[in-house]
This record gives sequence, C-alpha cells and structure tokens, in this order.
Amino acid sequence: MSFTFAQLKTAIQDYTDNSETTFVSHLSDFIKAAEERIFKNVDLEIFRKNVTSALSTSDKFLTIPTDYLASFSLQITTAGSESFLLQKDVNFIQEAYDASSSTAKPRYYAQFDANNFIVGPTPNSNYAIELHYYYRPTSLTAGSDSGTTWLSTNAPFALLFGSLVDAYLFMKGEPDLIQQYEKRFMDQLTRLKDYGEARENTDAYSEGLPRAQRT
Repeated sequence: MSFTFAQLKTAIQDYTDNSETTFVSHLSDFIKAAEERIFKNVDLEIFRKNVTSALSTSDKFLTIPTDYLASFSLQITTAGSESFLLQKDVNFIQEAYDASSSTAKPRYYAQFDANNFIVGPTPNSNYAIELHYYYRPTSLTAGSDSGTTWLSTNAPFALLFGSLVDAYLFMKGEPDLIQQYEKRFMDQLTRLKDYGEARENTDAYSEGLPRAQRT
C-alpha cells in the first residue's frame, strides 16, 4: 500500500472524522510534522547525497545546502591533495584559527550557523570539495494531489500515524487516543529503523540476510 498526497489527506480526515474547514487547512502541517520526525530519527541511505563545491582563498566560510540536515563527511578533492576534514566544535576552530590572515590547507570544519560551515585554517587556495550529507527530501505536501514520495510509498503508515498524532493534538483529543497513535507511529518508526540499520547496511553475500529473533 502507498499514499498519494490526496489519499493521505483523506485518510487523516477519515480517522479523525473531521472535515471542519480550519482542520482541513492544517492537513499539510500534520504531514510535514510527521515527515520531520521521521527524517530526524531514521538514517536511511536513500536520504543521503553528495554535492561538489569549492572553498575560496582567504574565506573561512562555506555555504550549507538548503536541504542539509547532518554531515557524513567533507572532503577536499583537489588533485594531489585529497583529504577528509575532521568535524569539530565551532569554538575549537575559532580559538585555534582566530586570524583569517593565517592561511593554509583546511583540516577541520564545523557548522557555524544555519547557513554556513566554518573551516580551519582559512583556505590558502580555491580547494575543490565534496560534501556527503543527510538531506531533507522534498515534502509530499509540496507536490500535486496525485504526487508520491519515497516515504508515502515505502512507509505510508509511519506517515499516517505520525500525522494523526499532530492532528489529534490540534483537536485537543483524548490523551489515551493520542498515546495510542503515538505508539503505532513509534512501532512504524522502529520498523523503518530496522530496515535502515539491518538491510541497507548489510552485505547479504558475506553476512547473510537479516533474520528475526526467535522467541
């Protein structure tokens, strides 16, 4: 089973038995809240990407991609100087390399703010770099009513139950019902984590297929 955007909105209304105008206007918000919880709690390889860019001479800042969530690696890829930068706390870099006039090949990086990385030392050349990172995919709500996403196709009930938690919170619903949907959402989240940690990161040839624990 999978959901299109329209089908998920209909399912939320069916489960809550609510078609009130204000409630319906917030359906996208409930779905986006569920997506955000999933993205922040489950590491799936499908949500990783690589981008290339360049550091600029004497500029210690590097723009962060708009869909960035977390880093896996930042690498200088200039021919003859391939190397991975070590991720550090921003305070370490600022204290260790406080003078932009002191330039060299960068060794460290940190997230400086919502829009920029900071590197240290300040680059002494226009180094080509490659960033491997965990990104926020486009929301199901950004497309047409007939649109789908990886989550709506492969984790439809995680999206549904996560959306219902926020929907019932909006409605100031019964606490026991909210807890019930929260539990069902967490069950789906656990299955998604198992998929990401066991199946995506396992070599079936050398490790064998994942097996359920016998009770």
